[in-house]
Formats: sequence, structure tokens, C-alpha cells
Amino acid sequence: MGLKLYHYSVSGPSRAAYMTIKAIGLEVEVVIVDLMKQEQLKEHFLQINPQHCVPTIDDDGFVLWESKAIACYLAEKHGRDDLYPKGLKHRALVNQRLYFDSATFLPHIRAIMHPILFQNVKEIKKPLKDNLNVQLGFLNRFLSDSKWVAGNELTIADISLASSMATVMALDWDLSGFPNVDRWFKQCENIPGFEENLKGAKLYGDAVKRNLQL
Repeated sequence: MGLKLYHYSVSGPSRAAYMTIKAIGLEVEVVIVDLMKQEQLKEHFLQINPQHCVPTIDDDGFVLWESKAIACYLAEKHGRDDLYPKGLKHRALVNQRLYFDSATFLPHIRAIMHPILFQNVKEIKKPLKDNLNVQLGFLNRFLSDSKWVAGNELTIADISLASSMATVMALDWDLSGFPNVDRWFKQCENIPGFEENLKGAKLYGDAVKRNLQL
């Protein structure tokens, strides 16, 4: 059967799973699940994932969702200790950066995007912009003494955060106050699958921009 990825490129977490698969060098069958057409609610997909979210993988019958869980599983399975280090403290740091993305960074991005897309909001509210800049400040601090977010080698934490950051940059965000983030994001261009990441983020950003009051 091989590896199958249920994917929608507008979704940052789905893009993270895609880049992880490419970074590991795996063959994958990509199945598009168009969230805007509510294809995730079709019965055949609900049978695969009752939480009806992407990304979801089917690895020879083993089904898993949540992008961070997918990244950890695939890196562990395929022995990619460079992407997901085995050392206790290094792995803990990678995990912390992953949790920062899922619990802090990404929710602040969605707090800006979703009201504009789904609630007829026509501007990015200043408190929301300020809150996201606070999170960018944390990320800038993480990168103050290392090349990547969890050390001097690329890990799945970088891949995860790069998918979220691509969404931010699709809104033409000003990074002049975050030079470490700017430097890091530019080097993320070398991550396999990063071009597809940018394309998906652009679709997301363009949809938001169309709804903004100009």
C-alpha cells in the first residue's frame, strides 16, 4: 500500500506534514481533501479520520493525524535522528518548539486569518497584530544563538514552524524588527517541499487579502 497523505495545501499543518515527508525522502501518494468544499465531511473520509482534519496519513494501514505526531512518527520510523534527535535534552528542545508552534504561534496566526475569512472582518485588529509580533519576538529570541530553532541543524521543529511562518509572510508581514526570523526563514527555502509550502500559503494569504478593507 505504501504511504498516503490526505492533504490540503492551504492548511499550514498539512504543508508541514508534506515537507516532513519530502525531507525524509519518502515516496507518497497525495490525496487532496478540499476543506473549502467540505470534502473532509464525506463519509469515506470520516471512516478514515472521525475528527475529519488534515493532514492525515495512512502508512500501510496505520492511520495517524496531527502534523506534529506525523512528523515525529515518520522521523522515528525511518531513523532520521538528524531531524528528530534522540538525545534527551535535544529532543526535549525540539518538542518544546513544536508545542510552541501548535499551542502559541499558530493560534495567534489563526486569530488574525479566520475572522477575516469567515466572520466578515475587514481589517487586522491592532491587538491581534501586536500579539503575533510578541510571538515573533519569542521566535527571534530562539534563533539568537543558533542557526535553526532547536540548534544548529535542521529539525522537524523548523519544518513545522516554517509552514506557519509561510502563512504569516503571505500577508506581507514586516520582519524588520525580527532579523533572526528573517535570516532563518530565508534559509528555510532549502527545505524539500518548501516551494509547495509557499504556494499553499499564498493561496491562504490571497484569500484573506481579498476580504480586507483596502
